[in-house]
Parts: sequence; structure tokens; C-alpha cells
Amino acid sequence: MTAKQANIPMRARRTTKLSSHDYRLLAEFRYLLAKFLAFSEAAAQDAGLSPRQHQALLAIKGFADGADVSVGDLAERLNIRHHSAVGLIDRLVGSGYLLRRIDPNDRRRIFVVLTLAGEKKLAALSAIHRDELQRLTPLLKPLLAQIAEPAGRNAQKRSG
Repeated sequence: MTAKQANIPMRARRTTKLSSHDYRLLAEFRYLLAKFLAFSEAAAQDAGLSPRQHQALLAIKGFADGADVSVGDLAERLNIRHHSAVGLIDRLVGSGYLLRRIDPNDRRRIFVVLTLAGEKKLAALSAIHRDELQRLTPLLKPLLAQIAEPAGRNAQKRSG
């Protein structure tokens, strides 16, 4: 989903009546997601980064099989405005975690690249995030499986 799509108001969709079970599933999913996000924010801060800085490093490292990441690409991945991405990049360059590289084909375009320090910081944070996700997986898997089921099948299972 692009930043533009995320800002589009919800359109009329096929609506089915939600059961109390559906609400419990959605509430549990939101709870687990909030727990993971709180964990992630605390881990980033413990590592000396803001949560947004951590997200930026991860977005750059995880971008399309190592393809060059422009300022615009990063802004889109983080769902922020271009000028906000520039400020974020400035802070990460100042901390020694990123380098800017001019596109040799279009000198107006800037790419961002992780430094060795950025790679190390991200690797440490990513390892503990993976561990936390592995801890949450037994809770998330059955929950997501139930959410993915068609609404009628959920109701049949509960009544049958």
C-alpha cells in the first residue's frame, strides 16, 4: 500500500455482521500488535535510536533485494513526507549510520546507504526483533488463521 492509498478514506465494502468472536479476534490482534510495537520502540531507544530511525535503517536494508534507495523511496516506505525523510536522513548521517550517494545518472537524485556502523546497529536490533516475533508466533498463527477464515465458516464452527 502506498502512502497515498493509506490516506484514502474507507470506501463502501462488502459488509458482513461481525460476531462477538470476530471482535475478540480483532481485539487480540490489536493487543499483540501493540505489544510488539511497544517492544520495538523500547528496543530502538535502548539502542540509542528513535523508533523512526530504526524503521528507516530497516526499510533501507530490506528494500527490494538491495536495490538503491532514494530519499523518495524511503519517504514512501515510512509513509512520511519527503522533507521529513530528509531530516531523518540528516540525523542518521550525523550519527554515522547512513551515507548519501548521488545518482550518477541523475545528479538531482540522492540515494542512501547504510554504513558499517548502521549495519551493525540494525543487525543487533533485528536479531532481538526476530526473537520477539518468534515468541509471539504461537499466539499469532492461530489468531491470523481464524481471522483469515471466511465469516460464515467462523460462525459455523462456533455453532456446530
